Amino acid sequence: MEPPGQVTDGDGVTVPAGRTGREDRFVLAVDLGTGGPKVGLVSLSGEIAWREHLAVETRLLPGGGAVQDAGEWWTLVAGATRRGLASGVVRPEQVVAVSVTGQWASTVPVDEAGLPVGDCLLWMDTRGGPQTRRALGGPVEGYGPVHLARWIRRTGGAPSTSGADPVGHILYLEAEEPEVAGAARWYLEPVDYLSMRFTGVAAASHASMTAAWLTDNRRLDLLEYDPVLVAAAGVPAGKLPPLVPTGSVIGPVAPAVAADLGLPPGVVVVTGTPDLHSAAVGSGAVLDREAHLTVSSTSWVSCPVGAKKTDALHQIAAVPGIGPGRYLVANNHETGGLCLQWFRSAMIGADDGMGGAASEVPSFEALTALAAGVPAGSGDVLFTPWLAGERSPVDDRRARGGFHNLSLRTTRAELGRAVLEGVAYNSRWLSEAVERFVGARLDPIRIIGGGAISDLWCQIHADVLDRSVERVADPLHANLRGAGLLASMALGAVTAGELRDLVAVDGVFTPDRATRAVYDRLYGEFPRLYRAQKKMFSRLNR
Repeated sequence: MEPPGQVTDGDGVTVPAGRTGREDRFVLAVDLGTGGPKVGLVSLSGEIAWREHLAVETRLLPGGGAVQDAGEWWTLVAGATRRGLASGVVRPEQVVAVSVTGQWASTVPVDEAGLPVGDCLLWMDTRGGPQTRRALGGPVEGYGPVHLARWIRRTGGAPSTSGADPVGHILYLEAEEPEVAGAARWYLEPVDYLSMRFTGVAAASHASMTAAWLTDNRRLDLLEYDPVLVAAAGVPAGKLPPLVPTGSVIGPVAPAVAADLGLPPGVVVVTGTPDLHSAAVGSGAVLDREAHLTVSSTSWVSCPVGAKKTDALHQIAAVPGIGPGRYLVANNHETGGLCLQWFRSAMIGADDGMGGAASEVPSFEALTALAAGVPAGSGDVLFTPWLAGERSPVDDRRARGGFHNLSLRTTRAELGRAVLEGVAYNSRWLSEAVERFVGARLDPIRIIGGGAISDLWCQIHADVLDRSVERVADPLHANLRGAGLLASMALGAVTAGELRDLVAVDGVFTPDRATRAVYDRLYGEFPRLYRAQKKMFSRLNR
């Protein structure tokens, strides 16, 4: 293994990574989304030279289960790596590092060698809810008051009483699947699992273990789990992976793995990161109060801050971030771009139920073009996008979406535009809480994710938020770029201060004052709709 900050050039000469020649050295970057991995070759300056996206299946099980085959992830990532190196776009000897980002709050049980001994329990798997509630439950927002105070003080958050996080997953496996639990040496987050498949080393960081809420986040230099929290949660301490600094080198790719994939000796693997962190880096918004908005399957508004802080009422927390002593604002909408995907398939491409054939599902571009022909406000139709419940700025897993104020005159185009606007209203609801949280106006906001491909959706966000929105070039692959740049920072090839200029912007959307009154009037009804329906959600979705 070469020392951190050094790489091997094409002639086999060890040189400082530095800031010279970074366009000629590459990172094998993996972005493991819930829909499947993206694999790319990203230069140390953030240019994506090659990429591939592969799909995986999520299996929904009785009782709230949601799982994927982690072994399949590795098969897909390994195959894509071989194809990328064989493409000729990048010579294998130009690859100097591996960096993994992606979904978090999921759990992979593995053996001593890092091989899965059971399915990955995804972030939406709630089967551990009963176990978590027995350990932590009580009358204060579902928590025992002593437990809640203890967790908030140390971590800034707490394990979810829904069971949809590593604590719930581990408790469920230990109680309900003893064969898996007995075979498990480690319980790993997905990014740490893939990193272990490359290195053979079990390792995690404050960042990758954020959703476990088992580290004292007042001390990011303290590389150990908090024994009080571990005991209170009731998880087996010996199965939690050892902690290393966020953004550090775990070790080299194991020789047998390198030979199998076609990687040269000495390629290093950096710590895996949640997609929140790679999104910040991939958007170029990594300095204090530089904001980014993600519109992918889920959605969030985030920015770096300098201190640990929590708004438990609105489910917003400053979690371990990028660099020593730094934090990132964390929150989440359970559905963002997923709402448009649902509308395309369920509302437009569905069977008519009377023997008629399903209509062809329109493309994303066709649907947004149709919506562009409708004036702002969608004929006063409001869409609430809580199709999978909500997490921030209200934590209500029973909430559900809907169209409101429909009439016989409502058109399909108005429904489509209402979906775009409803997601933007939800972003405003959250961004207002985030701005109060950080004590600053967040303007401009960089936007990334598949939803940002649409000029219309970017402009709607600018108008609804009343903020300038800067679209990052190739927004769909911002996390892949971010994974590459995180490795570049770990090797010393890029500094945080350079990132905003390194990440290109291909569009700036400024608020249109002509739509402000329309959107303000409709947004005024948006939070009221939730408050008016909250009890109904509780009654119908137990």
